[in-house]
Amino acid sequence: MTPKTRLLATALALSLPLAAALPLPLRAQSTAQTAPTEAESPAILVADEVYVEDGNRLIAQGNVEALQDGTRLTARRIVFDQEAGTLDIEGPVRITDSSGDLLLADSAQLEEGLRNGILLGARMVMDEQLQLAAVEARRAEGRFTQLSRVAISSCQVCGPDEVPLWSIRAKRVVHDQESRQIYLEGAQLLVLDVPLLWLPNVRLPDPTLKRTRGFLVPSYRTTSRLGFGVKVPYFIPIGDHQDVTLTPYVSSVTKTLEARYRRAFRTGDLKVNGALTRDTLTSDETRGYLFAKGNFGLRNEFALDFDLKMVSDEAYLNDYDYEDLDRLDSKIELSRARSNDLLRLGLWHYQSLRASEKDALLPSWIVDSSYEKRFFPSRIGGELRLGTEVHGHYRTSSDDIEGRDVARLTAEASWRRRWTLDGGIRLGLTTELWFDRYAYRQDSSSESDVSRAMAGTAVELRWPLVRHGADGSHTLLEPVMQYGLVGGTRVNIVADESTRVEFDEANLLALSRFPAADRREHGQTLAAGLRWLHEGSEGWRAGMTLGRVWQDEVDEDFSRSSGLDSRMSDWLVAAGFSNDTGLTISARGLMAGLSDLSKAEARVGWYNARFGLDASYLLLVEDPQEERDETQSEWTLGGSYRFATNWTSSAEWRYDLADQRLDRTGLGLQYRNECVQVDFSVTRKYASSTNLEPSTDYGLTVALTGFGTADSAKEYRRQCK
Repeated sequence: MTPKTRLLATALALSLPLAAALPLPLRAQSTAQTAPTEAESPAILVADEVYVEDGNRLIAQGNVEALQDGTRLTARRIVFDQEAGTLDIEGPVRITDSSGDLLLADSAQLEEGLRNGILLGARMVMDEQLQLAAVEARRAEGRFTQLSRVAISSCQVCGPDEVPLWSIRAKRVVHDQESRQIYLEGAQLLVLDVPLLWLPNVRLPDPTLKRTRGFLVPSYRTTSRLGFGVKVPYFIPIGDHQDVTLTPYVSSVTKTLEARYRRAFRTGDLKVNGALTRDTLTSDETRGYLFAKGNFGLRNEFALDFDLKMVSDEAYLNDYDYEDLDRLDSKIELSRARSNDLLRLGLWHYQSLRASEKDALLPSWIVDSSYEKRFFPSRIGGELRLGTEVHGHYRTSSDDIEGRDVARLTAEASWRRRWTLDGGIRLGLTTELWFDRYAYRQDSSSESDVSRAMAGTAVELRWPLVRHGADGSHTLLEPVMQYGLVGGTRVNIVADESTRVEFDEANLLALSRFPAADRREHGQTLAAGLRWLHEGSEGWRAGMTLGRVWQDEVDEDFSRSSGLDSRMSDWLVAAGFSNDTGLTISARGLMAGLSDLSKAEARVGWYNARFGLDASYLLLVEDPQEERDETQSEWTLGGSYRFATNWTSSAEWRYDLADQRLDRTGLGLQYRNECVQVDFSVTRKYASSTNLEPSTDYGLTVALTGFGTADSAKEYRRQCK
C-alpha cells in the first residue's frame, strides 16, 4: 500500500467537483453549491491511494477522507467521472457537517456537485437526536432529500432484537433543507412496534428548527369541576420577532380558547395572555381573563413598564388554575433613573377577588408621581436631596367616609453627611423637612383641606469591626445606634395609606417607620442594633441583624403586629445563610419575648442537580387594626427529587396552622429518556376564602422529544454496551 497522499483541491482540476460537493448540508440555512465560492476554504483529500485513470476518471480508494469548511466525508472508494459528471461512492459512506449532523449510506451514485443522485441504505442523524433510516434516498435540486420506506425515531436502540419505545414508519419522507421541515406520507406511529395511530400526511420540524407553525404537545387534564379535557396548542410565528399560540381546551363542561401573544421590539418586549370560556359552571355567561405585560426603553433614558390584569369574575382564575391570585393589581409606569435624579409617573388599578371585600370600598384607582434630585454642595459637604410627590386614590363608592377620595402633595428636603472618627467610628448626621397638603372628598369626619409642615434630625453612630482570617475568611461586626427627633404635632390627617407597617432591617434607622406620608413619627426615638456578616473560605455566607427601638411617645397608629405599639419595641431579629451547594436560608421575626412572636417569616431553598426544596413559614397574629380577626399561620412546602436517571418526583403542600386544615396538596411524577417525556400530576385544592369549592386536578402530558419544537434530551441518551 502506498503512503497516504494529501492533495489540495485547487491543485487538482479534476477534483474541483468533489470539493464543491463536500459541504453536503443538513441544515436549512445552507444549500449545496456546484462550485466553491471565494469564502470557502480549499478542500483536502486524504486516501491510501489517489490516481487518474484514462485521463478523465479520478479515483481515491482506501480510507478516503475529504474535508472542507468543517464538513467531513469518509468512504472506502470514490470515483469521479469528469466526462459523465457522476460520482460513485462505495461505502460505508459517512458525511458529518460542521454542526454535527450525520448522513450515512451503504453506497451512493450522485451527479456532479451532489445536487442530484441516489443513496442506498441511507441513514440520517440530525442534531444527535432524530434518526431516519431508509432503503433508498434521492437528492434533488441540492435542497431536498427524498427517502423511501423510512423508520424515524429519537430512541436509542441497542442490539438487533431491541425495538424503540416509539417510532414512525412512513412510505415516503422528504426533508427540505432550506425550510428545515420533514414531510411524511403514509405514516404510522408505533409504540413498542405496535401501530397506534395512522397519519396520512404529516409535517414535522427537524431538530435544528426552533420556531415553526404547527401543533405543539397536547396535554390532558381531569378536574372534579371541569371533567376530562384536552388542550391542543397551535403555534403561529409572525416573522422573527412575534408569535401567537392558540390553545383550544375542550371538556364536557367547558369550551375554552386560550391565547398567548409575544413580540420582541428593539427596545423592549410585550406578552399578552388571555382566554374566553363558555361553560356550565355559570348561567350562560361568557367568562375570561386578559393579562398584558411589557417593558420598553424610551428616549432620554426613560422606561415604560405596564402590567395589566382583567378577569370576568372572582372564581374564574381559580376554576381554571391560571393564576393563584386574590387581588389583581394593574399598573402603567413611566420612569427615569439616573445617577443624581429619579422620576416616576404611575397609574394603578386594583380589583379584589376575595369574597369578603367590596371593590367599591377599596381605593381601586391610584395615581402616584414623584421626582427626587440630589446635589453635592462643596461648601457644606454631604448630600442634599430635594423631592416632591403627587398622590391620589379614588373609590367608586359614593358613600360618606367609606367612599372617601384623597389627593396629596408632598415636598421633602434632606441633607446628610458622614464623618470617620478616631478608631474607625462612623458619625452620620441627617436633617429632613417635610410639607404635606391633603384634599379629602366624601368624608364628613375630616376637613376638606389639611396642610402640615414637619422637621426632623437624626445622629447616627456606626463602628464597623472587620477581621480577615488566615484561611481567607472575612467577618464584619457592626454595632449601630441612632438618636432621632421629629417636631410638630399630629393634625387631622386620615390614615388611608399607612394601614400596614413593616418593621425590618431597612427602616431600623429611619426617622419614620410608616410606609407613607399620611403618618409620621413624632418626638424622640432611640434605635440600636448589631449587624454580623461572615464569608467563609469554603464559600458559605451568613449574616444576622438584631435591633430595637425606644420611643418617648407611643404612636397609637402602630398596630399590635407592627412590633412598635409600646415605648420599647419588639426585638427585630433577621438572619440568613447561603453556600455554594445551592442552600439558602432566611428568617425574620418580631419578638416581645423568647416565646412571644408577633410576626415571623422563614424560607429555605435548596437546589442542585438531583434535589430541589422550597419551604416557608408565615405567622401574623390577630390584629383588628389590620382587619385581621384571627391569627394567620401557614406552612408551605414544595420540591422535587430525581430518584433515578429517568425518574423525577415532585410535591407541594400548604397547611393552615391557624385553622388546622390543609389548603393545597399536590404530587407529580416525570419520566424522561432520550426520546420521550411523560408528566403526570394531581393537585387537590381545599375550600378557602378565595376558593369557595374544593377541587381535584389531574394532568397528563406526553411529549416525543427530538424534534425542533421539543426540548433537547441528549443528556438522557443511553450508552449501549
